[in-house]
Amino acid sequence: MSGNARRSNPRRFGSKSWSLSVRQPLSKGERVNASGVSLCRYRVFFGKTEAMRYTGHLDLFRTWERTIRRAGLPLAYSAGFRPHPRLNLAAALPLGLTSECEVLDIWLDRELATNEISERLQQALPQGIELHQVEAIELRAPALQRQVLAAEYLITLLEGVPDLDARIAKILEAEHLLRDRRGRAYDLRPLILELTRLPDAPSGNARILVRLAAREGATGRPEEVVRALGGKPERARFHRLKLIFSSQPEI
Repeated sequence: MSGNARRSNPRRFGSKSWSLSVRQPLSKGERVNASGVSLCRYRVFFGKTEAMRYTGHLDLFRTWERTIRRAGLPLAYSAGFRPHPRLNLAAALPLGLTSECEVLDIWLDRELATNEISERLQQALPQGIELHQVEAIELRAPALQRQVLAAEYLITLLEGVPDLDARIAKILEAEHLLRDRRGRAYDLRPLILELTRLPDAPSGNARILVRLAAREGATGRPEEVVRALGGKPERARFHRLKLIFSSQPEI
């Protein structure tokens, strides 16, 4: 892990550790917005499984909006001519990936017990989303996207890459790793915080663990790591294991 991530005292979410922050709800009076509507904020931890692997970020957002409505939860909306649902996903998951560590913030118009929210959501969730936990958090807590530092991925190569160990070592030794994204050159190397060969899968396929920066304006993509290794992203499976967050300031 990079020195910056180490100094920021990151908190991890993934691999069966669902808690990003454990906070008690604010008092009622602290949840009233400018229009006089009482708001409560909840953090939802969930996984995205094979059945939703090809559901994109925007469609996932809409799926959650429909699910919350079906669950009969009092979802809050923004003010203005075209109100938008008060939902906030931590980090976009690229199309074709599965995950066990997604995080969503939702705002409700009134306070509900977290176990009631969980039960209602469980009844309404579509196939492909696994609910792990719901927490009440402070209304004024920082936006999720501003707290994400990095993401950790498990990559399974469905097609062999010659001299894989040597290629991994070469990337780790390199100062720069220039790549092209949408016609613009960028350096992938500083975005790779960790790259490790894991024991092969029971099927015999090679597996790699990679931790990539996921900050605003500096986000590594696991498929680019596969390309840099000489592999084909379309012949690999990607699973997000962890989101790593910065420490949250006391409010």
